Amino acid sequence: MKRLSIYSLSLFCFLHGWAQISLTSDKQLEKEIIQSGIIHSPLPLDFSRSAEAKGLQKKILYSEPVSTSDKDWKATGQGKLSKAEGKSLLLGYPASTGKRAAGSLSDPDYAVYGNAGMTLEINGANWEKYNRIAFVINPMCDGARVVNINFNIENGDTPKKKGYNRQSGSHLINLNNKEVNTCYLDLGEYQRDKVKRISFNVSIKGKDRTNGDTFNYFFDKIELQQIEDPEIISGWQPGNNRIVYSTTGYMLNDNKTAIVNVANHNSRFQLLDAQNNEIFYNGQIKKNQTTIGEFDVADFSEFNQSGTFRLKVGDVTTEPFVIGANIWDNSLWRVLNYIFCQRCGYPVPGKHGTCHIDLCSKHDGKMISFAGGWHDAGDLSQQVLQTGDVTFALLEGYNKLKNKNEILARRMLEEAEWGLEFMLRNRYGDGFRASSVGLLIWQDGIFGTLDDITSVRVHNSAFDNFLLSAYEAFAAMSLKDHDPMLHEYLMRVAKEDFEFALKRHAEVGYGEFIHFYEHSYNTSESQYMATISWAASMLYKLTGDKYYAGKAVEYINYTLDCQRKEPLNDKDKTKGFFYRDKSKKVIVHYNHQSREQVYMQAMTLLCETQPQHADYSKWTESVRLYGDYLKGLMKYTAPYGMIASGVYHIDEAKDEVSFQHSHLFVDGSEKERYVEQLKKAVKLDSEHYLKRFPVSFGIFNGNTAVHLSMGKAAAICGKFLNDEQLLQIGREQLYWTVGKNPFGQSLIYGEGHNYPQMDTFSSGEMTGEMPVGIRALDDEDIPYWPQTNNATYKEVWVTSAGKWITLISEY
Repeated sequence: MKRLSIYSLSLFCFLHGWAQISLTSDKQLEKEIIQSGIIHSPLPLDFSRSAEAKGLQKKILYSEPVSTSDKDWKATGQGKLSKAEGKSLLLGYPASTGKRAAGSLSDPDYAVYGNAGMTLEINGANWEKYNRIAFVINPMCDGARVVNINFNIENGDTPKKKGYNRQSGSHLINLNNKEVNTCYLDLGEYQRDKVKRISFNVSIKGKDRTNGDTFNYFFDKIELQQIEDPEIISGWQPGNNRIVYSTTGYMLNDNKTAIVNVANHNSRFQLLDAQNNEIFYNGQIKKNQTTIGEFDVADFSEFNQSGTFRLKVGDVTTEPFVIGANIWDNSLWRVLNYIFCQRCGYPVPGKHGTCHIDLCSKHDGKMISFAGGWHDAGDLSQQVLQTGDVTFALLEGYNKLKNKNEILARRMLEEAEWGLEFMLRNRYGDGFRASSVGLLIWQDGIFGTLDDITSVRVHNSAFDNFLLSAYEAFAAMSLKDHDPMLHEYLMRVAKEDFEFALKRHAEVGYGEFIHFYEHSYNTSESQYMATISWAASMLYKLTGDKYYAGKAVEYINYTLDCQRKEPLNDKDKTKGFFYRDKSKKVIVHYNHQSREQVYMQAMTLLCETQPQHADYSKWTESVRLYGDYLKGLMKYTAPYGMIASGVYHIDEAKDEVSFQHSHLFVDGSEKERYVEQLKKAVKLDSEHYLKRFPVSFGIFNGNTAVHLSMGKAAAICGKFLNDEQLLQIGREQLYWTVGKNPFGQSLIYGEGHNYPQMDTFSSGEMTGEMPVGIRALDDEDIPYWPQTNNATYKEVWVTSAGKWITLISEY
């Protein structure tokens, strides 16, 4: 503990101005980090740089009021309507109904206590002359630290018109309690030729510690508007007079490009000093014809001076961005803040009190509280594997930064220990462990009351134990000097969990992915075997015991047999991807959660730990093949840098088991839609197609975890092969995430510029939050990112945060 004491002393000195230690190059952020107690309370939100703030500045061409009369609006559910003083329309509802929340038979505790709302019948009016609806809402909710409401619009049953994506939809609005909130929803994607009704509604989720007994929302103004220059919601071309770029900035000695859609630019661009507008670089805009269209691209890769700059094209100038060596540290602080805000079982200031103590698992006459770790997403669900993924990422970040940015590294370590404790505490010690629960409500924290829940899933899963044993082994190596006794304990449980997994694997083999709602449900046999090998190599690296070396070699052979080594019949002779199993009928894909990086983690760790092995050349060749495959994908999304989803076979939907495990909440039309989606992609040969975005149906879709996992794999390959092109592919995933996408939006709240509100209905808006991600539009293969704030594409997700940290740790 001596090192921790030295760290604490240096932090104390810094906070008192006695030591010149820099937390970040951004002095305002540094001040906020200090005021948060080094992320022990949430960082403040900066609305001024958000997409919503930008949207409120748009010119209103004309408008029309919508009724706020309590005679016209009708209450629904538990809601009650009245006219308040000052003629505001008041919606009130109780914080609790006094009844137990009841859900579906398949997931009985994923439930709320009811709903409350108000509805206005529009009776088929045509709203096509308007492209926005705006409202002024003043929530007066005593004790509520998180307040939001859903706005809903429903068009009549009319034939679908070209140019519209939705007949109806729901949009979550995050609000500041006891403040006047001016809000809006851009309606461009909604067919509105015969609007049936609009409504506002909320779900009743129980009382947090400080909540009062009632929630009240005052509506002072509702208005239809026609605005100038609405944002694009789909497609590859940026909006008019837009420059899309990495709003965080660019790394020194790296490719630096921006995509331009500016009229009358004379084929020139300038790089300006952000402070005084001094011209540092003049460049030529070049036409770039790619597989997705023709684009104007500004390339300033040869410019390699550190500083803060703006791009100027014609009359359009960007917001400031940084060029430098350590440009990602600010994002790490912010994403770390988001993870902290998602803590479960811990009082997060300004968010919630100690929560979910009376949420428990049961096994063999024992019971464990499931409070701890981090809430998974916008809801309050928990999954141990998700917490394990994020814990591993935080430990990677700690190891990368401990000799570069010690305070950030130590704070990452502290947060990792919070996740690690949850992983360890939910072991029953016999192979069984608590695994997951779907949850929407706050509980009272008192055992023996109406809201107690004991339905947390418990199982003896070989896959869970293999993967968590790898994380435990990595944690043991990371914490050896920090906490020697915890190091010893982690070494012991990592070995135990690996043996529990081997025993279960011997009994049932691959499979047992039986819990529909767990994000391991899509795990293929090739990924499963790669995970076993990776875990064994981790244990070999930790212990030096050749028993684990043998297991690592044994199980990777199956995965090697699943890799495509013969070229397809396309002009690029594509190969290198992995199939789900040795039958080689179905290719590995992900459309929501992804652990694609494990293939390269397993191969490269084998090479690192067993360089003299006779199969070393096979492992190296596998890395090279996969790396070449990733390189071949990049041209399909150029000039953007997002990695395309990959190769698909036309008959994959015929494999019922894998198709059902890959696509949840299906309605029976998916096999036909699968073929339709492929035919709108790039045909490679008579049987194979290249998809830019994953094939997806239903609610579980969004691309952040998918492309960041592939970026992680690219970076692993690049480091191992000393291949700069692969390392660049990894970095491009970071640039896409913070603004170098068609919408010009940063997908990290507070990072860079033009970040949107996200679906975070339980914990409120959080600096550093990240969504499930940009998705494809219906059965098309083009990006779709509307303002409509809904699950899951815009739902916040700790998995995305973990993927961000784990990719940055490679650089």
